[in-house]
Amino acid sequence: MDRIADVWGARTPHGRGTDWPVRVDQRLADGVGESDVDRWVQSACVLCSNGCGCDIAVKDGRIVGVRGRAEDIVNRGRLGPKGLHGSWQAHGEERLTRPLIRRGGELVETDWDTAMSEIVRRSQQLLAESGPLTHGFYTSGQLFLEEYYTLGVIGKAGLGTPHMDGNTRLCTATAAAALKESFGADGQPACHADIDLCDALFLFGHNMAATQTVMWSRVLDRIEGPDRPRLVVVDPRTTPTAEAADVHLAPLPGTNQALLNGLLRELIKRDRIDHDYVSAHTLGFDELKATVESYTPERVAEICRIAPGDLRRAAEIFGTSQRVLSTVLQGFYQSHQATAAACQVNNLHLLRGQIGRPGSGVLQMNGQPTAQNTREAGANGDLPGFRNWDNPAHVEELAELWNVDPLVIPHWAPPTHAMQIWRYAEQGSIKFLWISATNPVVSLPDLGRIRNILRQEGLFVIVQDAFRTETTELADVVLPAAMWGEKQGTFTNLSRVVHLSDQAVEPPGEARSDLDIFLDYASRMGFRDRDGEPLVKWKDAEGAFDAWRECSRGRPCDYSDLSYEKLRGGSGIPWGGERLYADGVFPTAADHCEDYGHDLLTGATTTPTDYRARRPDGRAFLKAAEHTPPPEVPSDEYPFLGTTGRSVYHFHTRTKTKRAPELQKAAPDPWVEMSASDAETLGLSEGDVVRVESERGGVEVPVRIGRCRDGVVFLPFHYGFQAANELTLTEWDPVSKQPLFKISAVRIRKV
Repeated sequence: MDRIADVWGARTPHGRGTDWPVRVDQRLADGVGESDVDRWVQSACVLCSNGCGCDIAVKDGRIVGVRGRAEDIVNRGRLGPKGLHGSWQAHGEERLTRPLIRRGGELVETDWDTAMSEIVRRSQQLLAESGPLTHGFYTSGQLFLEEYYTLGVIGKAGLGTPHMDGNTRLCTATAAAALKESFGADGQPACHADIDLCDALFLFGHNMAATQTVMWSRVLDRIEGPDRPRLVVVDPRTTPTAEAADVHLAPLPGTNQALLNGLLRELIKRDRIDHDYVSAHTLGFDELKATVESYTPERVAEICRIAPGDLRRAAEIFGTSQRVLSTVLQGFYQSHQATAAACQVNNLHLLRGQIGRPGSGVLQMNGQPTAQNTREAGANGDLPGFRNWDNPAHVEELAELWNVDPLVIPHWAPPTHAMQIWRYAEQGSIKFLWISATNPVVSLPDLGRIRNILRQEGLFVIVQDAFRTETTELADVVLPAAMWGEKQGTFTNLSRVVHLSDQAVEPPGEARSDLDIFLDYASRMGFRDRDGEPLVKWKDAEGAFDAWRECSRGRPCDYSDLSYEKLRGGSGIPWGGERLYADGVFPTAADHCEDYGHDLLTGATTTPTDYRARRPDGRAFLKAAEHTPPPEVPSDEYPFLGTTGRSVYHFHTRTKTKRAPELQKAAPDPWVEMSASDAETLGLSEGDVVRVESERGGVEVPVRIGRCRDGVVFLPFHYGFQAANELTLTEWDPVSKQPLFKISAVRIRKV
């Protein structure tokens, strides 16, 4: 079967409450048969947040293919096009095999000792001159848990800098924020098996058919089987996901909060709520009810430009279904009022008591395969183990665990989010920026500004990657890193399932694992605990995992019962059990919660005193917010709303997937998509080249016609040339600090 043309593969329909049938997908290099494979090595795919269990095929010391793991609870043997092709084909192509250092304005090859000595010299010099706030770390959702935890310890207990975050801020920060605001701590309540059990599925800003192809295969198998669930999709584009829906709501970008307030009002007005559950397990119902009262279907229709009947129909499905599963992704997270809108999805489930039960719950989705681990282990700036930076007892726990002075651990203010890290670098207070496994010169908003920041003479830039990218070309030192399959570690997918990825082959040339690079830096810097012993006491991935188990013990993300031995063979294992909150008790107790919360409109933090005064004591929060106009709207000069998103064939900035011939051939170049009506008004035909411009920059790309609603245009963000992020603005959500990629005012003219 051609899995480029047939993205989701053959159907295996099944009814509600039955197991999803096994279907093992496999792809081997040309000329290699199953009998030629020397060994199969356990892993899981890292090209979307689904984290499908798989085995890596090895022949003569090389990776030659991949197959799905039939036993895995996530995918039951299936793999998507990116997993089948992009996960392994890039390994031998154009790899970085030796460190590079800038000399005379050019990057030249050097040895590891020279490269690391220069990094350490600069780091120690800046620490001596100006202290730890000169250091910033910008990482990824592509590393392993063990690497994130090691980096977190280095940053928080070795250097003492709060300036740590990563590209997960761009794709999954709102997921974490919404879970903290509603439930007191991060961690997805639902699981993949709820797709098999639900009788209604709501996808909020989530084009699952493109972003999580194997997960969508699971949905298709339910839709085509008996007892099919009803499907509601919220998306301004008529994607394959939306085409399969019973109700498709296509609101204008930037109006999600109004839409959700309207859905909540319908549930309350029609008394489709579980009063006993709301009374026993939540706080804030009266305020929520008062806030949504004015959001009638007619008012919402006017704001969102949708039909009021569609809103009523969607609310009826949610209110009358016994088992509802909701997923949320970038259409909400990267838009206006991101955290507020995502919290309203949580509110829908809390009002109906649809959480923690089979077939019922929320998946505030991740965009990357290991994004969950950045949040758990502290590489995104949060304290490891879902600890609260504003709770002195939590800081003391970490200080005791690491045997350091609590004052070393940054906790005088919230951790520095990514957008602020880049602003500090722009202003010159951050002088040392270490970028690992990501390509911000393509992925961040307002790319002209980002290039200028990295070119500043006073900023020392380290880039750690497996390939040369648009970002490595602006670095002072480039470190060659090992990839998936060339190193060992664990990672946790969108539904808390932990997979072990064993090393299958040696990395090429002198490339090293990210863990070994961080350990080398820690050793050369001489980081010590209070007893003069090395701060980082582990030497390998399993040692780091064991240290992490102790760090997580007793916290909401408790890994202490897991081990490499338990994770080896069979399926991945979710921490916390299959579902969270089955007992209706949430981690909101003041001494246990991860965060004291925020005002959803302004981002103002709730003080510990005010939080304790509410006495949540295990109850969830029904947080309310009015809809407000987005910061950028169409005008006479820029009459369209531009949004960005994914192609089914590429991942992030194509660092890996463009090196897979089948994927690159399927989507070699960027484009802009618009409605047929808008194209006719502008006199455009399919394939015409146009210039798309915002106040910040422009791109020249061909037109595709048909899937967008009127007034909205779409560009894929994967491409470093004619990049969509030349157009996007430097604005972010007040709570999650996630950038607003979905609402750029643009104009279009034919070239």
